[in-house]
Amino acid sequence: MDYGLCLAALACLMILIVLFRRHQRRLERRAWLMLEAIKNRDFSFRLPTRGLLPGERAMQEALNELGIQLARLLRENEVESWRRVARVMTHEIMNNIAPIASISQSLKERPDVQGTQLEPAVQTIYDTSRHLTTLVEDFRQLTMRREVHRTAVSMARTVEMVSALFPTLDWHIDLPEGLTVETDEGILRQTLTNLTKNAKEAGARIVEVCWQENGLLMSNDGEPIPADLGREIFTPFFTTKRGGSGIGLVLSRQLLVVQGGDLTLERVPRRGFTVTFRATLTSEP
Repeated sequence: MDYGLCLAALACLMILIVLFRRHQRRLERRAWLMLEAIKNRDFSFRLPTRGLLPGERAMQEALNELGIQLARLLRENEVESWRRVARVMTHEIMNNIAPIASISQSLKERPDVQGTQLEPAVQTIYDTSRHLTTLVEDFRQLTMRREVHRTAVSMARTVEMVSALFPTLDWHIDLPEGLTVETDEGILRQTLTNLTKNAKEAGARIVEVCWQENGLLMSNDGEPIPADLGREIFTPFFTTKRGGSGIGLVLSRQLLVVQGGDLTLERVPRRGFTVTFRATLTSEP
């Protein structure tokens, strides 16, 4: 018996066993990551498929796509829920604010109020009612169903139009030549404008725009968004800015969701930046 051949075969077998166990641990790690993401209601996971066998690769691609579809369904349900809440709230609040604004306006114009100690108090009531009216009007936008007009939109042209509105920012644009998306150009432009406006208000000096996996990535070097606030930024009225309405990002996401897209905050920003948003769209060859 050729002991050398037997030893070589045994060594190969041991190596295969070690590689198999290592591969299984990697699969277990993937399964754990996906379960944790599901527990945290985060369906934006996109695990890589490198190093997988053909069947495993197909399964991982299917799971990645399933996560995307689940996230999209949740966004659609979320948007519809906010619409229902907004319709009720705006109706009830406006019914109560309107008479307050009207009465306080009449009072502050009366001669027996002007120049007296009552005038500042009446003015405060009036100003507060007007502020609440403006806030409700912003919220009312969530109830509006905008008609979507999808066309083949040049991504480079749209980004160029938005960048022209913010000439003081340093723009880094890296898009495939001739890239077009099937979307509503007005909605896309408004979304990118809102993101850029927020970036500038957060102290950003550089904005990067690039394309990756049917999504437009928009990054900036402004003040980072803490991890615990990552989900809250898409909640109506939530804002960390003084004087902010907390509607811009919510409305931007809603505008994309109604046409089958999405807007999300990337867990890990692109290298060299502090914040990266992903606008999911459909590319057209």
